[in-house]
This record gives sequence, structure tokens and C-alpha cells, in this order.
Amino acid sequence: MRDEPVIVAARRSPIGTRSRALSDLTVDQLAGPIIRAALADAEAATGSTLTIADVILGNCMGPGGNPARISALAAGLDVSVPGTTVDRQCGSGLAAIIDAVSAIRAGDHRARIAGGVESGSTAPTRSIDGVPYERAPFAPAGWPDPDMLQAAEDLSRADGITRDRQDAHAARSHQRAREARDNGRFDAEIVTLDGVASDDSIGVAEPLLARLLPLFPGGTVTAGTSTRISDGAATVAVVPHHLRGGAAGLVIRGYAIVGCDPALPGIGAAPAVIAALENASVKIGDVTAIEIVEAFASQSLAVLDRIGLADDDPRVCADGGALALGHPWGASGAVSVVRLFSRLVRGGARPGTLGVAAASVGGGMGVAAVVEVLR
Repeated sequence: MRDEPVIVAARRSPIGTRSRALSDLTVDQLAGPIIRAALADAEAATGSTLTIADVILGNCMGPGGNPARISALAAGLDVSVPGTTVDRQCGSGLAAIIDAVSAIRAGDHRARIAGGVESGSTAPTRSIDGVPYERAPFAPAGWPDPDMLQAAEDLSRADGITRDRQDAHAARSHQRAREARDNGRFDAEIVTLDGVASDDSIGVAEPLLARLLPLFPGGTVTAGTSTRISDGAATVAVVPHHLRGGAAGLVIRGYAIVGCDPALPGIGAAPAVIAALENASVKIGDVTAIEIVEAFASQSLAVLDRIGLADDDPRVCADGGALALGHPWGASGAVSVVRLFSRLVRGGARPGTLGVAAASVGGGMGVAAVVEVLR
């Protein structure tokens, strides 16, 4: 094998609902300990002290000032280590990992830490001429530019995705996450922060699903089939093959970042997955583990329909997804990769086993990566 980049460590914080468990922590306080943990794991796995070339973090709504660089310093890395902050909205964390892999493939054979971080709790209020606004435009004037909640409702109507189907999908996510938590399948990936050691929203909405009112008149999307705005961080350590020692890990076999109709941004993961599979020369039937960011049940179901998978396919978010765990925007794509690392590498999958991580992105985009187990 040529000097292929390998993900040799993957860690994340607990995911806390906005204004709850992790609400006092800024983005660097969330990300710093996760960076340290991923680096420590990587050095233990490779048996060497790693020189870090860069810290690349996704972040959507933070305070600016390059959160990746600030988090690198907060992690205790040397002042010579720079930082790059990536904004592809909900795909930012996965895009940051792809950027780290691409940099090593381009010839800079030093290790990198990559992932994402978001603090919905401490995100600053933005304003123009003193008038606050929730978000910047995802599209220019004259183009459709729905916020993601409206887009999820529009997608449910366009695809005929029923309320019952969405409720069942959300319930399944909570059931799978609760079973995974109770059986310790998150333990090895989570770094305790501020005394918090587990995700705080698993199972909370589940008993309420059937009783929740639609968020739009005559609609089908509810608070229970929409993920919670959250705080959290996730990072991986990426090293060139010659530095991995005997460490097991994940290799990115193929990836894709695509655009789609900004009126229906929730479908973006589907063409991204299809393109990533094609780039990796594999088929969806060859894949063992799939993680798709569950921002909304309607969005996830629309993506599954387009890539030809059943609602309850056991490969998809087998330990629950963002509907149960929460959705720290800039980190969620990286959480998906951490989950694949746990399911495949920590889970003992054989060399050559394949996984897929994917996210739909506001403004009409999608990002996906195909990973392969290396031992």
C-alpha cells in the first residue's frame, strides 16, 4: 500500500442539548479535551510521538476567530501547530476529515487532527444594523432559501413521507441509542466533559412522539422528528500509512461533495453517497455500516429512499443517530466517523469491511465518504 492516510483514533464528547449539560463550555473548551484524547489514543496505537501538521475543525455558528486554532492551543498543542476552520454547515465535520486526508495524499506526510465542534449554547447573536437574525442566507436573492425545518416539511410533502413513518423512524433511533448506551457501546469513544459522561437526549422525546403537534399547519414534522440543537465535539487522528505502526484504522476509499436543489437541501446526502460509492468502485450492498446525520426523520427517510435502503435497515445508524443523540451542527459529520470507528474498528470488523458516513447540508449540498477497515 502506498502512504495512504489512515484514521487511527476517534473520540467525541457527550452531546448535550442546547442550554443544558454542556451549556457553559465554549467551542475551544468542548474541542480541546477531545483533540487531546484523540492524539493520546493515536500515539498509543502507533507507538510513536506524532508531529501534528494542522488541526482542521468544522464549525458553523461559532464566535469566529478561527476556532480550530484556538482549540489547538486549548488542547496544549505546540504553538507551531496551526488551525483551519471549515464551514460546510452540517457537513463541516466530515468535510474537515476529508480535507485532512487530502492534505496527506497531496504529499505532506505529517499527522493531522480533524473533526468538528459546535456550541449551540454559546453561539453569538448576529445582527445587521442592530437587527438580530438566526442565520446567514444559504442562497442568493431570487433562489429558494428555506431554513432546514421548513425544508424538512417541504421534503415530507414532496415525497409523501407520512407522519407515522417519521414517528417510527425517530422511535427506532431512540430505541437503538438506548440499547447501545445501556450496553456500553459509546463508552470508549466518549470523553467526559465537565462531569458529563453521556448524551443527554436519548429517549427523552420517545414517549411523546405520538402526542406532539405538527410544527406547521397541516404538516407532519414535529419536534420529536426534528433533532435537538446541541453542543459537542468530535475529532479523529489521521496519519500516513508509514506512521501507523500496527494500529488498526479506517482508510477513506472514496468521497464526494455535491450540490443539489437548494429548495430541498435534505436530499443532498443521497447523491453524495451514490457518487462516493462510485468513486470507491463499490455498491451499497457491499457496505456493512452506514451513518447518515439524522437532522430530521423526513430528511433521513428521503435519503434512504433515494439510495434504495429500507427504513429499518440494520446497517443504518445501528446505535441510533442524531434524532436520539442530538445535532451539534459543525461536529455531526465527524460524530458519524467516530461512530463508524467504534462500530468497525473497535467492534473488531475484518480488514476490508466497508462503511459510509454522510450528511445533507443547508443550501443544497451533500457530503459522503466510504471508509475501509485496515488491520
